[in-house]
Amino acid sequence: MSYAGPIPEQLFTPPAVELLRREHDQLLRSRHVLKAYARCTGEFLEHWARRAPERAFLLERAGRDWRGLSYAEMLEQVRRVGAWLLGRELSTERPVAILSENSVEQGVLTLACLHVGVPVAPISPAYSLQSKDFGKLRAIVRALRPGLIYVSDAERFGPALGAIRELHQALIVSGDNSDAGGVVTFDSLKQLRNDDAVQRAFAALTPDTVAKVMFTSGSTSEPKGAINTQRMLCSNQQAIAQIWAFLSRPPVLLDWLPWHHTFGGNHNFNMVLRNGGTLYIDRGRPLPGQFEETLANLREVSPSLSLNVPRAYDMLVVALRGDAELRGRFFAQLECVFYAGASLPQHLWEALRELARQTLGRELPMLSSWGLTETAPTATIGHFQPDRAGIIGLPLPGSELKLVPNGDKTEVRVRGPNVTPGYLGRADLSADCFDEEGFFKTGDAVRFVDAQHPECGLLFDGRIGEDFKLSTATWVNVGALRLDAIAALAPVAQDVAVAGHDRDEIGLLVFPNLAGCRTLCPDLAEDAAPQVVLTHAAVRARITQGLAQLTRTSTGSSTCARRALLLLEPPSIDAGEITDKGYINQRAVLTRRAALVAKLYQVPLEPEVITAPSASSQSGEGAR
Repeated sequence: MSYAGPIPEQLFTPPAVELLRREHDQLLRSRHVLKAYARCTGEFLEHWARRAPERAFLLERAGRDWRGLSYAEMLEQVRRVGAWLLGRELSTERPVAILSENSVEQGVLTLACLHVGVPVAPISPAYSLQSKDFGKLRAIVRALRPGLIYVSDAERFGPALGAIRELHQALIVSGDNSDAGGVVTFDSLKQLRNDDAVQRAFAALTPDTVAKVMFTSGSTSEPKGAINTQRMLCSNQQAIAQIWAFLSRPPVLLDWLPWHHTFGGNHNFNMVLRNGGTLYIDRGRPLPGQFEETLANLREVSPSLSLNVPRAYDMLVVALRGDAELRGRFFAQLECVFYAGASLPQHLWEALRELARQTLGRELPMLSSWGLTETAPTATIGHFQPDRAGIIGLPLPGSELKLVPNGDKTEVRVRGPNVTPGYLGRADLSADCFDEEGFFKTGDAVRFVDAQHPECGLLFDGRIGEDFKLSTATWVNVGALRLDAIAALAPVAQDVAVAGHDRDEIGLLVFPNLAGCRTLCPDLAEDAAPQVVLTHAAVRARITQGLAQLTRTSTGSSTCARRALLLLEPPSIDAGEITDKGYINQRAVLTRRAALVAKLYQVPLEPEVITAPSASSQSGEGAR
């Protein structure tokens, strides 16, 4: 196995896998047996409220201070809100829908639902606050038929509530305690006590009780309501705890990741809850003008785990390089850097690794995992230090992978206690998602780091549905090329969509990192318009250099891009081009922007299109 440096062995359970080679596929499973796990997530809360009642559990900003609840205080409020919920005839047919951002109140409501057996469906606030047509919100409400809808602020969510008014008969609960007509205040839910009723409901929960309905992000299709059971949530956390030995020390997280996504809401939130940790809710976002709040929080809170998406690390690396004090605070208690949600470009992986070495004088584990909304969320996880980005580790105890050849790729399917039983109200879709042996068909591709030594882990190899053929009938691995292109075009490219289906060569639609672009244009005013920045000669020259680099390091036309077009319009969440975690839906971008794809290949070449220089050209030429 290839290690990048000395990592304390006590951090992880040593890798051990079993690979069964069959005639048409392979089965990969952990040799570590999944141990007994909790009946329901409420057992985690009950345990820590007894064992560490005063320990802070969930905190959020209140001015300059942090306010929130200890484990004992959380259990008290959960029981009170749970008693109120039991009197409202809520069920799988009438679940609770949450439209708002992460907050202490949302945490209380979510845990109260899980405690008394009321399914809860957290829904992306972007569908209410950023959408222009509320199309996805309306579709979700029609499918969900909620009996209660929670918003943090009735006025701010007023337009969204108006857009869905005729689609439900739910009670509206607001966290702002306003006296708006027809709205119940969240504080009023905590006035009732009925411990006997709550205890009866809690005792009646089983591992198969529906805990959540988690709507898929729509990164490859319209959102679907994946059923998450108590078994899925609890078995997943047990398996992770067996592999990550350092979780025996209660983790401390500063986390912005939204709870309507399985990464933030199941992986991170439940990891803190299961292991008696503390979660600081970060209201910052990896976006210009919002990331500053994250940095301010990091100057006060030193996390023991950094669990984030690549876009956030892209911005964090810049900040850490320029601020020694911030570096010290960030790395002070850190036990590992973890990324998921999208593949981390290699240049960011190397930058984080080097910053850790500079600050700590030693290696820090750089880990990833793989999973889906339908696996609540993890199926594989890293528990050794890899020597490159993109390694998603090995199957968790209890998770079994089927590796099925699909063209020149290998599809990964998964079976285990962490896998969804299906989709809400979609028996037809649910049946189609499982093969004849009960493995969930993910549509993702993987490959071994070393086929002769499977214990070295798996590499994520993109989504099978994103790949395409050039006119030469050569397949293009979109996932790998996307990462190479982002690295080659740094600091200009925030992300790219890879085009070229049935074309002679590959082209890129580039979503720019405006802050990165501005660093190349010191002659421009700080408030120069984006159009001015993107047409600056230095920005275009950097794209040309990046395309030349891709060409030099390629093995053929299918592994490099020869032309690019910078996009002024950001990806649209309404059109499904991007999730609010920052994942780009390649197919949606190429479909919606078909005219721009055509412009990439128009003859004669359009002035906006930037091309790689020919072999005989000098570096820097070729920008037309």
